[in-house]
Amino acid sequence: MMISLFDQFASPKFLGISLIFIALMVPLLFPNSFPRWTNNRLFTTQTWLINRFVNQLMTPLNIGGHKWALLLTSLMLYLISMNLLGLLPYTFTPTTQLSMNMGFAVPLWLATVIVGMLNQPTSSLGHLLPEGTPTLLIPVLVIIETISLFIRPLALGVRLTANLTAGHLLIQLISTAVFVLLPLMPTVALLTSTVLVMLTLLEVAVAMIQAYVFILLLSLYLQENI
Repeated sequence: MMISLFDQFASPKFLGISLIFIALMVPLLFPNSFPRWTNNRLFTTQTWLINRFVNQLMTPLNIGGHKWALLLTSLMLYLISMNLLGLLPYTFTPTTQLSMNMGFAVPLWLATVIVGMLNQPTSSLGHLLPEGTPTLLIPVLVIIETISLFIRPLALGVRLTANLTAGHLLIQLISTAVFVLLPLMPTVALLTSTVLVMLTLLEVAVAMIQAYVFILLLSLYLQENI
């Protein structure tokens, strides 16, 4: 039973080819880059939401941090697309793989650290030692702050993976309960299916929120280093 539960997180294969590459490329097909004379309501709403997100994300940053707007916005839309597509039946969610999320988190976190070291090394290193620290605690606090600094990309990847994995497991468990209870206790199965619908809606919100949190934390790390 445990093997069947976690089989959904294994990358499916067709003719010996892993389909994770197709799942990674599907979100790239959504944005429409063709010129338009007029925009419909969908594209107008999408443009408004993206502009609001960029304004909120870039407001705390100085002019140097605005160079990251395109990268962070594109990554957020990409993560949202993959998270939402993974909720469809018979699909695969690449963002449930820790290796992939770490592949996003580590380079971007490292880029923020390198930017800080190049632009303002004194201020970046100053975050390792809070002001007014007693002399005896300086070595301990430097070690603790260094460890917390290197844990940041791990926390980014694990947070996204754990939240999506937990949601998918709950959906599968409750849907299995509905399937088993339907011939035995139809009333209980109906109530359970209501819970399943509510959980699915919650998981849609989680899919969007976790992508936003991922980018928001990256912007906070960037804010510390510019």
